[in-house]
Amino acid sequence: MIYRRTEEEIELQRESSLLVGETLAEVARHLRAGITTIELDKIAETFIRDHGALPAFKGYGGFPASVCISVNDEVVHGIPGNRVLKEGDIVSIDCGVLKHGFYGDSAYTFPIGEIEPEVMLLLERTKNALYEGIAKAVDGMRVGDVAYAIQSYIEQFGYGIVRELVGHGVGKKLHEKPEVPNYGRRGTGPKLTEGMVIAIEPMINLGLRNISQDDDGWTIRTIDKLPSAHFEHTVAIKKNKADILSSFDMIEEVLKQKRK
Repeated sequence: MIYRRTEEEIELQRESSLLVGETLAEVARHLRAGITTIELDKIAETFIRDHGALPAFKGYGGFPASVCISVNDEVVHGIPGNRVLKEGDIVSIDCGVLKHGFYGDSAYTFPIGEIEPEVMLLLERTKNALYEGIAKAVDGMRVGDVAYAIQSYIEQFGYGIVRELVGHGVGKKLHEKPEVPNYGRRGTGPKLTEGMVIAIEPMINLGLRNISQDDDGWTIRTIDKLPSAHFEHTVAIKKNKADILSSFDMIEEVLKQKRK
């Protein structure tokens, strides 16, 4: 079942999605070498609850924390714990909230201090790939058009595109139809129509696309131990241009201030 939302429902979902961006910005304020991932998780959970929402991931399928924090070769679904972040790490933080009965979902990959130039390029290009996909997320296009836009942009750099994990519809449930892969053929897959809301989320590896799952049953990492980046927006399908419900603006303002 693919749902289509009214304008009023989309505005409620925008509120949830913007809260995710605000939460990630609050976490970004505290990101530094020496902090543990569980400390960041507590900051996120407190912020979400203080703003009248629930952390969407906590307890979801048994997940034990409020955000997924994945470091370096961890692709997604990293469980916050006592790991201490260090200079040169990259940290993907995936966050979801539930407010007014609707979910918002977004992710951002952060550098900790100075990182290797090739890794910084991976981050920049993964984020660019997200917007390449979003440009095709308009009424009348198909899921395959979004997927192909991401794939054709990324593969020119020789990166690996994770295939086992995909974007998804999002609304009254955290994961709804349709699935939104980051690879595919133009003109294929479910048709995108106005009112649909989807999460687009490229997961891109510096090396091979192959992944494995840790014994914790959650953490996904690259098989070759090379870094992976992940960026995600919640997007409403409109007639001529996708409506991005989440935002990186607050996150990037924090990062800009920290660089000064």
